[in-house]
Amino acid sequence: MNERAALPTRRARRWPLVGVMAAAAVVMAACGSSGHTAAKASGVTISAATVPGVGSVLVNGKDGRTLYLLSSEQNGNITCTDDNGCTKVWPDMELPDGVTAATAGSGVNASMLGTVKSADGHLYPTYAGWPLYEYAGDSGSGQAKGQGIVSFGGTWEALTPGGTPVTAAASASPAAATPTTNAYGY
Repeated sequence: MNERAALPTRRARRWPLVGVMAAAAVVMAACGSSGHTAAKASGVTISAATVPGVGSVLVNGKDGRTLYLLSSEQNGNITCTDDNGCTKVWPDMELPDGVTAATAGSGVNASMLGTVKSADGHLYPTYAGWPLYEYAGDSGSGQAKGQGIVSFGGTWEALTPGGTPVTAAASASPAAATPTTNAYGY
């Protein structure tokens, strides 16, 4: 009888531990889920900043990198894709799942922000109708090394907060007026 009396006690001792472990797993899952949702909800922020050589232009709100347009993509006609290798040099700004618009940061006209859907159904932010890209050759904020490069069917230019491209001729950057390809040969 002592063995049977001890058995429920052992089970009773295990259940609180199992309950605590289960509760911890639920809490950890909720925290992970909420953190992931918070990251998704943050989406993409477009701001404006002064960049030497090009003036006041659009930058990403994450790390201040200059944003570019491809002259052949006006009105959301996406030609820079993963398939043609363009996005390896000119990373796109795909909106995270569940996010339907970019956020207007400092110096940006929110009414000029829009979106365009690619052929594969992904959503990308636009500004004044232009899909936006970064340049792999820019290592941080305050750079516009992609300005004026001709590749992938058009010219890459920074975009002003007014929605107009900074043309190579108007750019004060000596390097921006002359390149016809980028460092990757495109």
